Amino acid sequence: MTEPLSKQYDPAAIEGPLYEQWQDSGYFDADPDAVLRGDREPYVIVIPPPNVTAVLHMGHGLNNTLQDLLIRWKRMQGYEALWLPGTDHAGIATQNVVERLLAKEGKTRYDVGREAFVERVWSFVEQTGSTILQQLRAIGASFDESRTRFTLDEGLSRAVREVFVRLYEDGLIYRGNYIINWCPRCHTALSNEEAEPEETDGRLYHLRYPLAAHHPDGETGSAPPTTSGETSSAPPDPSGETGGAGELPTLPDGRPYLVVATTRPETMLGDTAVAVAPGDARYESLVGQRVELPLTGRTIPIVADEWADPEFGSGAVKVTPAHDPNDFEIGQRHGLDVLDVLTTEATLNDNAPEAFRGLDRFEARERVLAALEAQGLVEKVEPHRHAVPHCYRCGTIVEPRLSVQWFVKMKPLAEPALEASRNGEVRFTPERWAEGCEEIVVARETPERCPTCGGTELEQDPDVLDTWFSSWLWPFSTMGWPDDTKDLAAFYPTQTLSTAPEILFFWVARMIMAGLRFLDEVPFTDVLLHATVRDHHNRKMSKSLGNGIDPLDVVERFGADALRYTVVAGAAIGTDIQLNYEDLEEAFAPGRNFANKLWNAGRFALMNLEGHAIRAVDDIVDELEPADRWILARLNATIADVTRHLDAFRVHEAADAVHTFFWSEVADWYLEMLKPRLYDDAPEASRAAARATLVEVLDGVFRLLHPIMPFVTEALWLRLPWPQGVEREPSLVVARWPEARADRDWSADVERMQALQELIGTVRTLRGEYGVQSGRKIGIELTNVPARLDEALQAETRAVQRLADVEAVERVDGADGRAGAHAVLRDGAELFVPLEGVIDVVRERARLADEIQRMEGLLKGTARRLENQDFVSKAPEDVVSRERDKKASLEDQLERLRRKRRSLEPGVS
Repeated sequence: MTEPLSKQYDPAAIEGPLYEQWQDSGYFDADPDAVLRGDREPYVIVIPPPNVTAVLHMGHGLNNTLQDLLIRWKRMQGYEALWLPGTDHAGIATQNVVERLLAKEGKTRYDVGREAFVERVWSFVEQTGSTILQQLRAIGASFDESRTRFTLDEGLSRAVREVFVRLYEDGLIYRGNYIINWCPRCHTALSNEEAEPEETDGRLYHLRYPLAAHHPDGETGSAPPTTSGETSSAPPDPSGETGGAGELPTLPDGRPYLVVATTRPETMLGDTAVAVAPGDARYESLVGQRVELPLTGRTIPIVADEWADPEFGSGAVKVTPAHDPNDFEIGQRHGLDVLDVLTTEATLNDNAPEAFRGLDRFEARERVLAALEAQGLVEKVEPHRHAVPHCYRCGTIVEPRLSVQWFVKMKPLAEPALEASRNGEVRFTPERWAEGCEEIVVARETPERCPTCGGTELEQDPDVLDTWFSSWLWPFSTMGWPDDTKDLAAFYPTQTLSTAPEILFFWVARMIMAGLRFLDEVPFTDVLLHATVRDHHNRKMSKSLGNGIDPLDVVERFGADALRYTVVAGAAIGTDIQLNYEDLEEAFAPGRNFANKLWNAGRFALMNLEGHAIRAVDDIVDELEPADRWILARLNATIADVTRHLDAFRVHEAADAVHTFFWSEVADWYLEMLKPRLYDDAPEASRAAARATLVEVLDGVFRLLHPIMPFVTEALWLRLPWPQGVEREPSLVVARWPEARADRDWSADVERMQALQELIGTVRTLRGEYGVQSGRKIGIELTNVPARLDEALQAETRAVQRLADVEAVERVDGADGRAGAHAVLRDGAELFVPLEGVIDVVRERARLADEIQRMEGLLKGTARRLENQDFVSKAPEDVVSRERDKKASLEDQLERLRRKRRSLEPGVS
């Protein structure tokens, strides 16, 4: 006999050794030849590669659990399942991490030199990359380690170059000037998604630009004075009756001026125009004239452009084409000069006046303001809270910067991808994330919906090549493309991508574009957009908030199965998961408790099964008892439910279905009904049927649960005695997924058992309501018993006696006036529980009378409040609503108490 299972489930002693056995047995390795020969259909998932800059977080824990669940399930269904792992180099983010490590040594990358720094980066990548794979192993990820890829592998880099050249040769890549998000610290361009906006308390500076005197040569001169000759901070007269410079406010020397506002005064040194709205009567006569650009000795034109908002500020806008994307567009429309006044480090360059050259942008801001104030050219300064973009890697404030960039013409790539979404080649779960039409909307203000299709899922076009470019190719570059490899032939296209919704547009959509462009096939057929993990305050988990959960901490304390079940059970489609990072015991109790329940039930079963010959259920169908047929029918229905839910990616419903079946039906009912039949005094035929049924039920449960909870199910399944003459697979990893059987129609047994369960449950409820002590045997009487309940009682009277602490079940014609509890079952049967001699009836009546009196007082108080019109009309609506709900609840409780008391009155039936 094998060594008995430990009394307590110890995941630390089980999970590591089991995972090593699985790996050593090659269960996770995919065979392309099996696909190419036609032996098996492929099922492939490529992992969204985690960045090597940090350890995995709870979002990774969720996503990788979902991927592993799908891979294990499809492997059990007989597919040649490949889960292809890999990591992402994360570009500048990795460089930043290594630079921070150097800083702790008091060094910079320049101190160690380029070659030594590159060596440091690769050393870090190799170390963290292997750490990430080890973390994935800890949660049970069944990936094919032999196919691990890294985004800077030589093969993947060659694929990137191949794609770049092909797009260039096809005229889809070109170079041009554009305003980019530039990080002066990382020296890299950032996509809009990587320039994270942060609400910041800043200032809005209103500056005075004097009107330049008209000279044919365009030189600065003195403007004619206004009629008032007074300085004014007010905008010009909006009536437009006189118009022209004569209505502008003036400086003390009489020069009229325009007021422009900016949050970045240092950039005014690069202004090349001032823009006003076309038709703005205040400035219409000034269009074409010039203003002096303070501190520079230059004059710049006044232009009319739709971008200028006449309702904002003074209605005049400074235009700095080299340092603002909107100003760049204005400059393109009016042929303005483009003057870049900042270096890549965000210091003032030689295009700025000599007094400011070499200054950091923030120091230059203060110097510029001081110089303007000295000349009386600062109108006012106001507090201004606004969103300031920061580098997501290092936190530095991002600088809009003119740069020569590579561009991809997205429309020729996007149109086939959009069509693939519309015609169902790529399916999105949940469906609300599917892409809309291909309409291009050009608008100054962000539109709420597409004017063509009405869709609300709009994407702002990033318009430039970004750091995600190499990841477009991940589904096929990892399989050896552009070479014609065996893996590519067998495993592309893949079947499912599981990822977060926030990278749908700048990764998922681009992979679809790339797959269609270079292999004429979509890279995957289904996209599962999983939930976001949040804390118990509904905040997204993040390092800055300190509210994250380390998956490895959870595994170490409760085991991988506890983590996996908890996140899967909470991963309802279209909703987020909330976990209490302050109380991991509470957060992961669902998974921990379920694993313990499985272990305890399995331990009980094995103690009663080991050492006995087990027969196959199909060999002894005629010997099965009603409870056996009921639980096997429920197993059959659960198999169908779980499979249907997984087919639809409703993983949480699959988890709930098997959890409910095992906990509420197998453990709470069948095992309790089974216990007397497992002992030596039961007939041998009954014992044999019980053992055969228990093995088949547990085998089905462990198979259904294995993709979700692989470790505890494998540990118990391997110990499960097996029917004689029936071949068993070596591991659940490669075991057959159960299929619902159509040849077992035991629906009548299910109906009979449901009637019996209701009876037992009602007796238990009445015992609790009337305070009958646990273990105290009682009698019950039944009237108007329908056929299915009658049949169930004939077969399972002992189950009622055992599970409801009932010593006798009697059939009677009706109640005879004794004190007791009454109930009517759903099928019409009437239940009576005599209570005289079981409880102190007189004392219970008195207790109920006191409770009724107390409840009546509460109800009167609530009713008086609701009758008070001042309260109803003046109190907040939610307060009044709660009071009404309270009244309804009190009325219900009071009626039940009165009914209970009446049932204990002598002579009341």
